[in-house]
Amino acid sequence: MRTIVLIALVGFAAQLVDGSLGMAYGVTTTTLLLAIGTNPAAASATVHLAEIGTTLVSGVSHWKFGNVDWKVVRRIALPGAIGAFLGATILSNLSTEAAAPVMAIILLLLGLYILVRFTFQGIPKHNLGKPLRKRFLGPLGFVAGFVDATGGGGWGPVGTPAILASGRLEPRKVIGSIDTSEFIIAVAASLGFLFSLGSQGINFAWVGAILVGGVIAAPIAAWLVRHIPPRLLGASVGGLIVLTNVRSLFRSDLIDVPPVAQTVVYTLIVAAWVAAFVYSLRQYLADREHESSDAVSRLREQQEVDAAEARTVKADDGDAVAAG
Repeated sequence: MRTIVLIALVGFAAQLVDGSLGMAYGVTTTTLLLAIGTNPAAASATVHLAEIGTTLVSGVSHWKFGNVDWKVVRRIALPGAIGAFLGATILSNLSTEAAAPVMAIILLLLGLYILVRFTFQGIPKHNLGKPLRKRFLGPLGFVAGFVDATGGGGWGPVGTPAILASGRLEPRKVIGSIDTSEFIIAVAASLGFLFSLGSQGINFAWVGAILVGGVIAAPIAAWLVRHIPPRLLGASVGGLIVLTNVRSLFRSDLIDVPPVAQTVVYTLIVAAWVAAFVYSLRQYLADREHESSDAVSRLREQQEVDAAEARTVKADDGDAVAAG
């Protein structure tokens, strides 16, 4: 019983972080299950089955608070589902650990970029409101879905920083859209695992415990995203990406770092992360009128209107030239 309660609390904490920052649910819960002794495929299958419920509630919650861009969801979810199904099938038959360090390095660099950019510049506004193209979201969704299924988590860590770095969508919309589309990814990955493994190794009591904790946390996280300033969200996400991917590198065979040195590195990262957050908070308080979540949303909506009007004028000019 104690184990079930602990797993439920982990599910709650993981969903609170994931729903607020757009990542870490799968990584957190899968790590716990692996520590208990579950094999990688069964651990990932257990997490994805629980995610079907938690991502559904999370998606509805983000939608209610206006955190979802449905164009992004439509363009990224289907490729992500295909990648997740393939990844689940492959993980059930072989190991993909060799690719993990390479992915960790790429994400670490993205995390550093996001941390520095949002801390010192705030949310980039010159691209805000520009559409995210299918040629960008399609491959991104496929890779993120594949990594998510094979690694027990990765939809958020891959998708969130990539879209944030584009500067075309404010952080709360990025997080809400990634969390909402993750429902489709969880369904696809679960089907892949069930077709390949059946129910072998899946503890449905653990699935239920993770699900209960996540469902309770989902609406709280969606509310937080709606009200936390974008600059603070970006700095928080960037720090989390850096920390989790440095940890992934330490756990891989690519580098061999003594435990004491690892502790020093983690301490320095956390200290830098806290300093970045404090600086971002001070900058937000100094210019709250333009840095708030509502202010950024209004700016994005106005830029979208301006872009639509510009396209209309261009089309009218083209028609006039053709008629003349």
